[in-house]
Amino acid sequence: MSLKRVLVTGGAGFLGSHLCDRLVALGHDVICLDNFFTGTKRNIYHLLDHPNFELIRHDVTLPIYIEVDEIFNLACPASPISYQKDPIQTTKVNVLGSINMLGMAKRVKAKILQASTSEVYGDPEEHPQRETYWGRVNPIGPRACYDEGKRCAETLFFDYYIQNRVNIRVIRIFNTYGPRMSAHDGRVISNFIVQALRNEDITVYGDGGQTRSFCYVDDLIDGMMRMMNGPDEFIGPVNLGNPFELTIRGLAETIIRLTGSQSRIVNNPLPQNDPTRRKPDISLAVEKLGWQPTVSLETGLENTIEYFRSAMGE
Repeated sequence: MSLKRVLVTGGAGFLGSHLCDRLVALGHDVICLDNFFTGTKRNIYHLLDHPNFELIRHDVTLPIYIEVDEIFNLACPASPISYQKDPIQTTKVNVLGSINMLGMAKRVKAKILQASTSEVYGDPEEHPQRETYWGRVNPIGPRACYDEGKRCAETLFFDYYIQNRVNIRVIRIFNTYGPRMSAHDGRVISNFIVQALRNEDITVYGDGGQTRSFCYVDDLIDGMMRMMNGPDEFIGPVNLGNPFELTIRGLAETIIRLTGSQSRIVNNPLPQNDPTRRKPDISLAVEKLGWQPTVSLETGLENTIEYFRSAMGE
């Protein structure tokens, strides 16, 4: 394996920090770029003194000039609380950030991977979701800054590929969880674990019958690495996620059981444009990358619960 100089935008975030860990462990020279809108130095503190790791505080909506071999473009707030806090900035990160990173990739002839999302499918009419499905997204709804921003980013990636032959990869990430998730970003697993550890009511939106599929972070990073290192003729988009589907109420009950919590489940109104079903069809990832998740939901939840117990001092 040849060692490379790799840029990770959003490298201090949940996924970005795990990716930096993997790249540093492989011996690559890693540049972590983050403006800390949602990322935190705590996630990468253990890497700061490593000779193969460099941190740059920078906003991807502004140009930056670096010589690199590969770019993982992960910069973007990914939870509804975070991206709805500043929807204009979220759109800018997706559009201007992609333009800046693609421009860099074009100039230095770097390979570039875009971390897109299952949210490009919106509230889907197709189930499970395949990469050929165009999606059902409200372009003026409260989630549009993220959903449509990511859709536009995909458009830009493929336009740079078609027009300028930039070496691109596009992955669509489904719900991912694990250590280093923020306790305050409103994602369902972190919400439920924190509430359960505190024996507080677990808030389920709607009747809890809506479904999700959750992928453990180690599996996701493995899929991301396989996509970046895969054959140049396969550029995606490709779904990366765990096809094991369960209801939100079922998830809440599992977390209560694993934490030994005294919490009870309460129901709140369903947010606007919240997808009712979400499950990836990963047959393309299996075929092209030889990838599929290996960590069970219970094992992944146990690891994540232990992380939150330690982080909360409980």
